[in-house]
Amino acid sequence: MNIQGRNCLIVIKTTYKGINVPYSEETIREAYSLLQEEAAIEGDGNCRAIRKNCGVTGCVVTPLTIETAPHLLYLVMGSAGEANHITVTRDLHKFKLSLNAMCFSDGFDLIQDRDGERRLYEGCKVQGFEIRFEREKKIKLKLDICGKEEPYIYPIEDVFPSKGGEFFVGDNVTYKINGQEYTNIYGLTLSSKKDDGTKTEIWINRVLDSAQSIPDIIDEMEITAQLLKDKYENRHFGTFRITVKRLVLLSDETSVNSSGAVLGPLRYYVSDVVTSEVFVSDGGSL
Repeated sequence: MNIQGRNCLIVIKTTYKGINVPYSEETIREAYSLLQEEAAIEGDGNCRAIRKNCGVTGCVVTPLTIETAPHLLYLVMGSAGEANHITVTRDLHKFKLSLNAMCFSDGFDLIQDRDGERRLYEGCKVQGFEIRFEREKKIKLKLDICGKEEPYIYPIEDVFPSKGGEFFVGDNVTYKINGQEYTNIYGLTLSSKKDDGTKTEIWINRVLDSAQSIPDIIDEMEITAQLLKDKYENRHFGTFRITVKRLVLLSDETSVNSSGAVLGPLRYYVSDVVTSEVFVSDGGSL
């Protein structure tokens, strides 16, 4: 898929607030279908068609920061209950999120500002997403977006606060499988598609020269990303955690045609639930 715009302004507006996501790659565009007319019995035999707008399609790829992670994870997964107040951390609240099908997810509006032209896409939903963890790189979230409403020019010169802050990076991620921490995992991709039912997979890239062997069936896997800063009390607000239940190995995609250390990708199917813990600095809604 060709990237239509880089470093453009992307604003995601929910019922509660609008957030300006940091540097992103995006391919948001109008979706079209064809109204086709069959060839007439008498005539030149050609089928004719006209183009019809049927909403919005495309994706947004953005790195996760301390300020955007709670809100973006809420969009891709969906809220599951009220926040629990953490008394030992003053005003911090923990939201428990769980992966929902697209029909149960909340909608949102998306504003795209490219070269000074603002377009508003209303009633968008996330039909799939990927969270990409890799050492020495920023943790990125890819949102596959769809919507049925035709976009239009956004005439209001609203100023949305930039939600940057510190980036989560793959070097500060820990992986626990069945309660044991694995240090030979180089990277991981969590991928979920919400078409005709929610289907979720995990690709684990592990270093083969390690003695740790990843089992074929995983009862529970915890992926914890944190900002190693002392200013976050008990390191709660600088943390998000994803828990995946019941992973079943589909295939080993390892290629040994390498002169150095081999990174062997393992493809797992998630046959149970995916949940996440995210923290916000006030009692407001995500």
